Amino acid sequence: MDTAAAPAATDSPQTPPVAVVTGASRGLGLELARALARDGWQLVITARNTAELAAAEAELAAVTKVAAPAGSVVDDDHRERLVEAAEALGGASLLVNNASTLTGYDLDGASLPTLAGFPLPGLLETFEVNVLGPIALTQLLLPQLRDHRGAVLNISSDAAVEAYPGWGGYGASKAALDHASAVLATEEPAVAVWAVDPGDMRTRMHQEAFPGEDISDRPLPATVVPALLGLLRDRPAAGRYRAADLPAAGPTAAGPTAADAPAVAARTAADAPTPAGE
Repeated sequence: MDTAAAPAATDSPQTPPVAVVTGASRGLGLELARALARDGWQLVITARNTAELAAAEAELAAVTKVAAPAGSVVDDDHRERLVEAAEALGGASLLVNNASTLTGYDLDGASLPTLAGFPLPGLLETFEVNVLGPIALTQLLLPQLRDHRGAVLNISSDAAVEAYPGWGGYGASKAALDHASAVLATEEPAVAVWAVDPGDMRTRMHQEAFPGEDISDRPLPATVVPALLGLLRDRPAAGRYRAADLPAAGPTAAGPTAADAPAVAARTAADAPTPAGE
């Protein structure tokens, strides 16, 4: 799966690089957007929840230039708007496909469905949001990413490689995204392509997967960000990585580092599946 790492992005010092981050209104997407903003990146962020996205935009706009069209990555017109917004800022050097869904419908406190009982409309939506949307957005942004010798970061999960009851739809969709990432890496040598399992995190999506359970022992999404920044800094070979195995970047101007919060590397194989996204 590994290929040679793409060269560093060619943005000039006078033109701050541009990152497109989906699922950026909360959780890992928002924390990564905050860190990128502190590091001088311009941002195109998106999510489905208009109010939460507007709050994220207001916060990030105090640090950097931000465009924040609300919508779903499944929508053709919305993907076009994201590409146009990135082009207006100078062209994307990074795409983070973070937006995802557990089941394609609101669980409303119910348990994750087994494959035998998975409503097919929800399963279809799961694959559209978690696989088709990221691939389609990547297709549209590839000309910009090639120009900047940029990178694609696809957020995966251990459910893509482990068989957990109730996680068949989500896990299969993330496995498909992993494979698409590997193929894209072989086809686009000028663009670095990574799939990353961020590990267990204390997020709203994770809570939805475990209704009524106490997940306060899970690390916050901010603890994963230094590993993702280290990936961008080091630009290793294309492939699938666990955040726990990646060297962390040093501290930025503000915000937590690996030394400030519970270490992601302390995770074990016994931990629960790791959903991520909006």
